[in-house]
Amino acid sequence: MRRLLILLAALAATALSAAPAFAAKRVALVIGNNDYRNVPKLQKAVNDARSMGDALKNLGFSVMVAENQTRQAFSQSLLAFDSTIEKGDTAFFFFAGHGFEIAGQNFLLPTDVPAATEGQEELVRDSAILADRIVTRLQMRGARTSILVFDACRNNPFERAGTRAVAGSGGLAPMTTLPEGVFSIFSAGPRQTALDRLSNNDTNPNSVFTRAFIKELQEPALNLVQVAQRTRRTVSEMADTVKHRQVPVYFDQMVDDVFLNGLAVKQADARPAEPLQQVAALPPVNVPALPPANDAVNAPIASFSRHNGGWTVMFSIADPTLGISWRMGEAGNFRETGFMDTLDPRTRKRMPNPSMQLDSDAPAATIYLRYVDANGEMQGPFPIRFDPEAALVRDQRKILDMTASSWLDLGRSNSSLMYYTHLQSYRCAIREVRIGFDSTVPDKVLKLAPCDQRDPMAVPHDASTYMRIPASTKSVSVELTFRDGSVSEIRNFRR
Repeated sequence: MRRLLILLAALAATALSAAPAFAAKRVALVIGNNDYRNVPKLQKAVNDARSMGDALKNLGFSVMVAENQTRQAFSQSLLAFDSTIEKGDTAFFFFAGHGFEIAGQNFLLPTDVPAATEGQEELVRDSAILADRIVTRLQMRGARTSILVFDACRNNPFERAGTRAVAGSGGLAPMTTLPEGVFSIFSAGPRQTALDRLSNNDTNPNSVFTRAFIKELQEPALNLVQVAQRTRRTVSEMADTVKHRQVPVYFDQMVDDVFLNGLAVKQADARPAEPLQQVAALPPVNVPALPPANDAVNAPIASFSRHNGGWTVMFSIADPTLGISWRMGEAGNFRETGFMDTLDPRTRKRMPNPSMQLDSDAPAATIYLRYVDANGEMQGPFPIRFDPEAALVRDQRKILDMTASSWLDLGRSNSSLMYYTHLQSYRCAIREVRIGFDSTVPDKVLKLAPCDQRDPMAVPHDASTYMRIPASTKSVSVELTFRDGSVSEIRNFRR
């Protein structure tokens, strides 16, 4: 008996020394919806869910597989999933079926979603599952790592001959503001449709995305980002064979590198990468929402724009105003913004200037804004957070999104120069640039100069703004990874 106790104690000590700091586990909910009652049925969503469930079980997940979920069944499955998640766990959510985007929000459609028509957006919202709510639930349960996979980028399921479709779009909108610890991947990019099959002769039981994703997920020693990148390449190349454009997109807000099938090989054993150039990578930055914390209906919002002379802060106020004033921080006098040489038709008086200026080296602070409404009553002050680094990233990201056609200039036919001055000018919003020559999949890294917060748009004298490429190059694909962790749609530039 004494020997047995000694042996058990030794085994317990060994187990404790080998155990991680917290007893985290892997849990997954996998849903596939084929049998829609009022919108077009699908063929492979259930098979995709079953295959994904099997793959995750092989990776050590405790898996719940749910098929052809009505709205009530969907909610019950989510509740059951919630109950399995504990603090520190890795939570994996997979959905194959119809997805629908309304006003930038993503909804996952249960099988009993009604056949909505024009003006019935609320009917869809009320009968579907809000994807952002799933993220919130996982966060509330304390999951350290949340992985969401959506194979739901299909045509508008509400389109029917002879009727006007509900306002929205098939597929899903980008999830660019994920909280820390969340990773999501979509089977296709914005305004793209995901292929169930490559042709009538394609007998694979899974969709093009799911078959590729499962294969890469089971490859040893790959982190999630590598799995996503390899899946993008495979799916894009497969879609190209049938002249279809489908490039999966992913959004990464992970704190750690996450490996689902073994850790990375040691650096000494790894094969060296062969990038075109080494990127001047910037650390990721969490870009917080910039509107004020005040929840009042009439609370102003602010936008920050960086220029050579400093910052311009533009205020948007819903109410008609007779005057606007502000101050930096908790103490001090309020300063008037002044007036413009324009009459406000709502008040028939001069319009207050809705902007203010800050120095280029202004530190992070809280701006307090107040205004006089049309009745002469003072409203506020309202707090508005100013974070120079986050505001710069947000401002430059917005410019890059609006000027995507200017990212590259390939020059005239047979030119051997490719210019990327635009990317250098707004590099503070970019973590990495990848390009591909005569390929729809960017696979080489393009070097940018480091970001200079003091003069962010100036291109250093020793920074290159062009590179030599083969004169025979017909097209260049570009993908940007932004500093908030999100990834752009792949853009293709042709001569």
